[in-house]
Amino acid sequence: MKTYIIDLAKYVYGKVNRQKGTLRNRLVNGYSPGGDAQFNIDTVAENAVLQYIAERKEPIALYTEDGGLRLFGENPQYILIIDPIDGTRPAAAGLEMSCISIALAKYKNNAKIKDIEYALLMEFKTGNYMYSDVFSESICFEGYQNELPNLSQVTDINNMFWSFEFNGHPSQLMINAYGHLIDKSANNGGVFIFNSASYSISRIITGQMDAYVDIGNRLLKDNPELLKEFQKVGNGRVLHLFPYDIAASVFLAKKAGVIITDAYGNSLDDTLLTDLSYNNQQSCIAASNKQLHRKLLEQINWDLNEK
Repeated sequence: MKTYIIDLAKYVYGKVNRQKGTLRNRLVNGYSPGGDAQFNIDTVAENAVLQYIAERKEPIALYTEDGGLRLFGENPQYILIIDPIDGTRPAAAGLEMSCISIALAKYKNNAKIKDIEYALLMEFKTGNYMYSDVFSESICFEGYQNELPNLSQVTDINNMFWSFEFNGHPSQLMINAYGHLIDKSANNGGVFIFNSASYSISRIITGQMDAYVDIGNRLLKDNPELLKEFQKVGNGRVLHLFPYDIAASVFLAKKAGVIITDAYGNSLDDTLLTDLSYNNQQSCIAASNKQLHRKLLEQINWDLNEK
């Protein structure tokens, strides 16, 4: 399956990069089943996945952001969990912060992140990719100048380079929770919004970033009365981390030694791979080392009543 997955990523990469016209790519032509806006460039990537599977004629189950669950052939043994473009907005703008995310698990009812056996992230801007599977202790990669993983040892909040999420997240809530961390790190470190969980987590593996934070789902679980606030900024839906957003990147991060959990500090392993409900959506705190991860958990303001 390694060759199948790498060739699939290269096929989608080729199709997307032949798509011309940045402004056309930015047109919204609908919404995914989870409620996220779908741009023209998403359609190109989604169609490329379907074309590849049709050409290869391998019995397989497929779950994508736009199409949900589909079966190809008889008695598929595996299910592909694919976000054809994780980072649609950067991709539509011609920027680098986007990946095709591919995870593969044995096909069964209620498959979870812990059931993933193969995972790959490929960057749309460069074609660089990182891959691993349950049969290997290391990460296979192509196109990167340094060996992977290349984890930083930064432990000081003031000096960390980190990214966080705003899409589908009420901005004032986010600022109340970690605005003080932004203030501490924006000058002596670096603060970034990539709009791609896969890209953000993969940058920790490459050593370009020290941490990634997406806490919206914990804030909602802790404060159910905020549901309407999250729906208001999410086209009427809750837009937190969907399983296809993080399936491959969680597998690769763990393989690389990244400390990656939900925003409570708990494992993401039991996240269902095909359930889009906001109860199964996730939060995430990922860091290059245990000290920094612990400091983030401790220093984020979880009490919305605190000033």
